[in-house]
Parts: sequence; C-alpha cells; structure tokens
Amino acid sequence: DYLKLTGRPERKIAFIEAYLKAQNLFRDYSDESTDPTFSDTLELDLSTVVPCLSGPKRPHDYIPLSDMKSDFKKCLTNSVGFKGFGIDESKLDASAEIEYKGQKSTIKHGSVVIAAITSCTNTSNPSVMIAAGLLARNAVKKGLKVQNYVKTSLAPGSNVVTQYLKKSDLLPSLKELGFNIVGYGCTTCIGNSGPLPEEVGKAIEDNDLVCCGVLSGNRNFEGRIHAQVRANYLASPPLVVAYAIAGTTLIDFESEALGVDSDGNNVFLKDIWPSSDEIAEMVQKNVLREFFIDVYESITKGTDEWNALKTSDSALYPWSDDSTYIHHPPFFQSMLKDIDPILTVKNARCLLNLGDSITTDHISPAGSISIRSPAARYLQERGVERRDFNSYGSRRGNDEVMARGTFANIRLLNKFIGKAAPQTVHHPSGETLDVFDAADKYIKEDTPLIILAGDNYGSGSSRDWAAKGVWMQNVKAVIAASYERIHRSNLVLFGVMPLEFKNGENADSLGLTGKETFSISLGEDIKPGMDVTVKVENGSIEEFTAKLRVDTACEVDYYKHGGVLNYVIRNKIN
Repeated sequence: DYLKLTGRPERKIAFIEAYLKAQNLFRDYSDESTDPTFSDTLELDLSTVVPCLSGPKRPHDYIPLSDMKSDFKKCLTNSVGFKGFGIDESKLDASAEIEYKGQKSTIKHGSVVIAAITSCTNTSNPSVMIAAGLLARNAVKKGLKVQNYVKTSLAPGSNVVTQYLKKSDLLPSLKELGFNIVGYGCTTCIGNSGPLPEEVGKAIEDNDLVCCGVLSGNRNFEGRIHAQVRANYLASPPLVVAYAIAGTTLIDFESEALGVDSDGNNVFLKDIWPSSDEIAEMVQKNVLREFFIDVYESITKGTDEWNALKTSDSALYPWSDDSTYIHHPPFFQSMLKDIDPILTVKNARCLLNLGDSITTDHISPAGSISIRSPAARYLQERGVERRDFNSYGSRRGNDEVMARGTFANIRLLNKFIGKAAPQTVHHPSGETLDVFDAADKYIKEDTPLIILAGDNYGSGSSRDWAAKGVWMQNVKAVIAASYERIHRSNLVLFGVMPLEFKNGENADSLGLTGKETFSISLGEDIKPGMDVTVKVENGSIEEFTAKLRVDTACEVDYYKHGGVLNYVIRNKIN
C-alpha cells in the first residue's frame, strides 16, 4: 500500500513483491503461516508509551512530556553538562522586557524563541503533519496566538506535504500561527534558522538567559540549532505548534492552560489536540497518489532558472580563484603517483585537549558563519559582506571556508581554555587563538598535530568534513578513549591515524596535559588493532601504549595510501 500511495510504478511494485516472496521475506500479517521463526522476541507494554521530547543537548536524552517542566528546571541549575547549564540560584528569576512588532513581552529562562517544523524524518510522516495542521486549526478557532518573540517556520521535506496540507485546508491555519513554508530541505535542524530578532537576541545575551528551541528535527547537539539558543528540544510537529503558542517550556500541559479563548475561558492542550480517528480520516482523504507522481516527475524536469544556467561542454570543471563558494580542493595536489605512507609522527603538538562526547557538530563546520570566526575574516578579505556570508552548508564546496569552520563551534569545551569557546592555546608560546589560526601557525612552523579526546569522540551525525577539516588542519593522529564507529572509519578514510587509550586509561589518568610533544612510529608492518608506543617529551611520563584503531586489512591499505580517495585514484592510474 505504501509503494502504491507514493507513486511507484505497478511493474516495480510487482517485482519487489516477487523478490521478497522468493527470499522468504514477504509477510502477510493476516496469515500466521507467513510469520518467521524469531530467535528472540521483545515485548513492549504499550501503556508505557507516552508523549515525549528529547534534549536539551542530545537527541537520545528522553523526557516524558509530563516531566518537561520539572526537567528543564533541574537542567538550569545542574552543573554544566549534557543536562545542565550551571545557572546560579540567585539568577533563576532573570528576565528581560522587550518590545517587538509593537507588542511588549517578557523573556525568561525557558522562553521558546524558535519553533520549527523542520525538514527531517518526521515531516515525511503524513499523520504527524496533518496532526500539526489540525492542532493549528483548532487553536485558531479558539483564538489562540503564537507569542510574538517566537521565530516560527515550516520546512517540509517534500512538496507533497504542501499539496496535502493545501487540499485538507490546513495550511491557512498554520500560516496564521506563523508557520509559513520557508523552503524544502535542511533548515533549523542544521542551523539555518537565520538570526533571531535583534531585540530577542540582545535580551538573551544581556541577561544570560537559557532560552529554548523546539523543533521536529532529529539532531539538537550543542551550538547546532542557533548560537544564542542553548536548550533545544526535539518534538513531534503538533508539539512544536503547542510550544510556540505556550512560548515557554516551563509549562505543564496537563494542569496549565495554553491561553484563553475569545470568551475568556482557559484553553488546555487537550482541548485542541486532534483525535486519532480525525487524523486518520484526514490522511485517507487528502494524501493522494497523484501528489507523489506529479511532484517527483517535476524534479527531473527542473525549474526554468535551473534549465537556463549556462554550462561548459568540457569534461573538466573550470575552477575560478575568485569564487568563494567553489574552490579547487587540496586533497590531491600533494599526492604522489606511488604510495608514500605516513608511518611516523615526530615531535607533534596537541591542538586540542578534549573531554567526553565530542560530537561531529563540535568538529564539523555547520550552521551560520559567525562574524568573529576565521571563516568570516576570510570572506571579508575577499569582499563578501556580512549579509552574504550564508552558511557553512552553502559554502561546503570551498575547502578554505570549511577548514576555517572546523572546531568553530562556540560550545566546544577545550581543557586548554577552561570554558566553552572555539579556541585553543598555541604551545609553547602560550598564545590563545581561534583553533584554525593556531593550526595554521603550527603548519607554518612545520609542526604536526595530534588531538587528545575522551570517550565517544565523533558521536552524532556522520559528517565527512569532521574528518576532512581535521586533515586540513594538519592533524596526523587522534588519541581518544573511544570512538563513534563511523567517525573512526572516516578518520582512516582520510588518512588520519585513530589511536585509542588502553582500557581504563585516558589523558587525565596518564597525567597528560597536552602541553607535551608526542612522537609515534607505526613501523613498516602495520597490523589492524596493533599496539603502538607513543613517546612523550616534556611531560610527567616518557611513553604510553595505545591501540591502533585501523580495524581491518582493507583499512590498513586505505591508511597507507593517505586515505580512500588516494587509494581509488592510484588504482585507476596503475
């Protein structure tokens, strides 16, 4: 039924069904004889499934909706960490009066300043999108409005969503609450929400307020959603609308009203929440096969603007030194025809000394480009005005911008600095610099670099630039307590050596400060998972043993070639 609804050709559907049956993978839920024999079974008590959110800094930190208010209160005063902001008890009542759009409002800790139905996995689920529209319709009928300081947006993953919201006549209600369609593709979830209103941003900065974003995306790591919004919660699209109306996360929807109707009566969330039957009926009537067929046929045709672009007949791309969007990448410019593996790293300095759970959002360039960043200085030197900086995602074709955006996350905690900042200390000078500027200074001094890290280094979204950017900053090795599996692999694929401390050990337990110099020799015979001795100078120890996290023979080949790209090209040439 799903394949038919989404416009797949009948012949393709028949082929898929025949293949699944041939592989004994086809299951008819009305026929018990088709049930597979399971080696293990799991039971789920459906009464334990409740509405929930996750946050404020990680997508796997689950919060039942009924606990949201109390959980946020605890997070305010908890020590700085995944569930804490370290706000002093004496500052819990901090607030700011603002005037915006002709209205006066009060912003406090917990105020929702971003509410986004954003283009991630659940905008492809018609049930929750229809639910958001129905909740908006019911709210408008009751006379409820979104708080004026909340920045709202609707970015469906597909134009099909627009089609069925129009047919069901729910789009006008969403628009009335400020959820206008802003585009299709990654928006708030990747940091493309755009600036907050100046009055709101100033109130947050001046009063050190922990304000919130509520979005229907799937990632909420620190610094990802917006630089000024420290707490970010993932929620279903209808809950995004509800929190936009409430204007705060400090609300218990079961006992506190969202607002009042035109007659002055309290309106609770339960009063406007659509029933399952109503949602199902709306989906059945308005999510139509022809929408999928029409939308996806138009994708291959392109717009008039796209088709009018002038192109070259050359097989080679005409690189332009003037472009700040697309730059000739350096990945092959120093590559030799014959293999030249990096088997030794001598007298390396530590670029960063990091703790646990450093995510690819801390590492990789993402979101808007800060005016105070090395990337901003690079663009300004080339005549780009601040209003035209755009985002790292838009400029990912320019390695010069992306290298400067690596480790530019304002929430990066580096032990050299002792506070959240995209900075490090250059050794031995002791100079505090932006991470890229320090790496650039080391490169000019011909000093190789390593990174020290704790557990789960590279967790979060899989990002190629989290490895590319590190390579471009001349990092030869990362020594971590443990790795996220995909990021470890990506480091190998880009020729960066991943080493892992022995079980129970880390930089702190070994007495490493990061101010030492480090030398590593792999020898001629590299084996997956072998022990490697790391020599240490100017420290409290002379050496320690780490495990080489190049895990397979194939990865050994990639590493010897300086990465998988070099491996592929040499195989083509030879």
